Amino acid sequence: MQEMKQSFCYDIVGDEMVDEIRTVTYDKKLQVEAYRFKGVMQKFPNHFHDYYVIGYIEKGKRHLVCNQQEHWLKDGDVTFFNPQEPHSCEQVDGKTMDYRSINIKPDVMQQVVQDIFGEKRLPRFTPTVLYHSELTVSIKELHMMICDEQVDFKKEELFFILMEQLIREYSDFNAIEEPHGQHQLVEKICNYLSEHFDRAISLDELSDVAGISKYHLLRTFTRQKGITPYSYLETIRINKAKVMLENGASPLEVTFQTGFSDQSHFTNYFKKLIGLTPKQYMKIFVDEATSKK
Repeated sequence: MQEMKQSFCYDIVGDEMVDEIRTVTYDKKLQVEAYRFKGVMQKFPNHFHDYYVIGYIEKGKRHLVCNQQEHWLKDGDVTFFNPQEPHSCEQVDGKTMDYRSINIKPDVMQQVVQDIFGEKRLPRFTPTVLYHSELTVSIKELHMMICDEQVDFKKEELFFILMEQLIREYSDFNAIEEPHGQHQLVEKICNYLSEHFDRAISLDELSDVAGISKYHLLRTFTRQKGITPYSYLETIRINKAKVMLENGASPLEVTFQTGFSDQSHFTNYFKKLIGLTPKQYMKIFVDEATSKK
C-alpha cells in the first residue's frame, strides 16, 4: 500500500490580467493549514473565521479593522485573529499584497495547549498586530516547511517552540512553569540519537523513549543542552559524515548512511555547519592523500 503524503495542497491562479497565486497546504501531522496569497488585490469585507489565524504581511500595505480598531499594516507585521473575531481589510496603496498565514482549529489549539502547559483550555491572543516583528522569520520557516511537505521532526519541533512563545507572550493564558531537572532522561535521549542517527527519527518516537510528552521532552532537552533535539541529531550526523568523507566515501553514499532524507538536505546542512560543501571537504583529504604518494 502506497504511503500517504503528510500534506496536500492546491493552487488557485488568477486571470491573465492579475498575476495572482493562492496556495493552501494542509499538514496532516500538525493538523494545520498554511495559506499563501501572492499578488492579491482583493478587499475582504467584515467577516470572521471559526479557527485561529496567525499570519504576516510579506509585501504590501493593508488597512485592517478588527474589533472596531483600525490598524495600518506593512511588510513584516504579524496578525492574530481569534475564532469568531470579526475583521475586514483592503489594500491602501494600489499595489498587491503577499501574505502567509497558519490556520489552527480550536480543538487542535486546545490539544497544543494541553501538550505544552498541561491544561485543556483555549487561549485568546490579545494583540491584533505585532508591528515589524522578528517572529516573521520563525513563522515563515514553519510555513515553508509545511508547504514543502517536510517530514523531519524539525517541523514539529519548530511548531511547538513557536506556539509556546506566542501563547506565553501574546495571549491571556497564564502558564505554570514546569519543574527543572531530569538530567538522566536527557542523557538517555542523547544516547538514543547517537545510536540511531542513521535512520529517520520522529518526535513521537523520542517521546515514547523518554516517557513524557513531546513538548516537555523538547523543552527539557533544550534547557539542559542549549540545543534542540533535532539540531543535536543533525550535528551528530554531520560529525559522522565528516569522518566518512575523510575516509573517501562519496557525498551520495554518506547522505544515506547518516540518515539525511536527500543529498540536497545533507549538502545544505553540511555547508551551514562546516562552511564547505561535502564535495569540497572530501577533496581536501583526497588531495592530501594523493600528495603523500
